[in-house]
Amino acid sequence: MEHMIDLNKLADGALAEKVNTELERVLENIADPNTEPHKNRTITVSINIHGDETREILNTAVQTKVKLQPSKEVQTKIMMGADEKGNFVGKELRSGVKGQLFLDNEGDVSKDDGEKVEQEEKVLNFREQRK
Repeated sequence: MEHMIDLNKLADGALAEKVNTELERVLENIADPNTEPHKNRTITVSINIHGDETREILNTAVQTKVKLQPSKEVQTKIMMGADEKGNFVGKELRSGVKGQLFLDNEGDVSKDDGEKVEQEEKVLNFREQRK
């Protein structure tokens, strides 16, 4: 044979495009801080070829598959209880300890499930207290 097939041009460049698309997915997966960076990702290229009765024309199909790393698991704690009707309910434990108040990300006092505590503003006048 004089010329072998250039894989960059196979199927009008579709094979190279598919590999590049899967490579982008691999790079995004490695860059994701929720995945394990040291574990392998795999790109599999399949070129399926079969002939016709004359053995002069070959039908060819190209396909790519990628195996990525899953996101790392995230753990939390859920408090289980019941409502007034006896139905089971669950709320995420946000404070770290059941029944404990905490300062949330906005600096507000919140209950253990993250619900904000209503606070009355009290302004103390120290001059009046000295008298």
